[in-house]
Amino acid sequence: MFDTAQLIQNAQYLGIATIAFGVLAIVAFLFKWGIRFRLVGVTGFMAVLTGGIFALSLGLYTRPQIPDSIHYSRVFDAGAAQVVITVPPTVTESQIEATLKQAAIDIFSPGRLSQGSDQMTIRLRTVLHPEPGVSQPLYLGEVRRSLAIREDENATIKLYRESLAQLPKPAA
Repeated sequence: MFDTAQLIQNAQYLGIATIAFGVLAIVAFLFKWGIRFRLVGVTGFMAVLTGGIFALSLGLYTRPQIPDSIHYSRVFDAGAAQVVITVPPTVTESQIEATLKQAAIDIFSPGRLSQGSDQMTIRLRTVLHPEPGVSQPLYLGEVRRSLAIREDENATIKLYRESLAQLPKPAA
């Protein structure tokens, strides 16, 4: 995938090519070449292509990667202010906090419906299997962030300590 700098550089090259085809079209009209109308079409196409690549470079937003965050799956999303994500039961406390920060960045969208609340809550859970055939969802933490501000500095992370104690201990 192209990053923003590459797209801007490609737009510059296409802009130069567009100007060159424009000059060539003007020369073709001055000398009444047979391909002059085709050159006008090529110039117009190049201008549209240049504008599109430049606009694409403005619209890309790369999300930062939080160190120590792990892969999560979204298991519930109302499209509004409530989201639930899940992680494996082998997760550590530092990974939970980093994953909540990552999810708060990834899941933010200005188009979410607030339904009376200006805060979005993302809850993190895992599933334990205390005995065969029994599944127990265990909520490990949550993050509350603004629905209106992309870079929310006031996002609050809350870890559920009593649930963290129930996680299986890693083998030494």
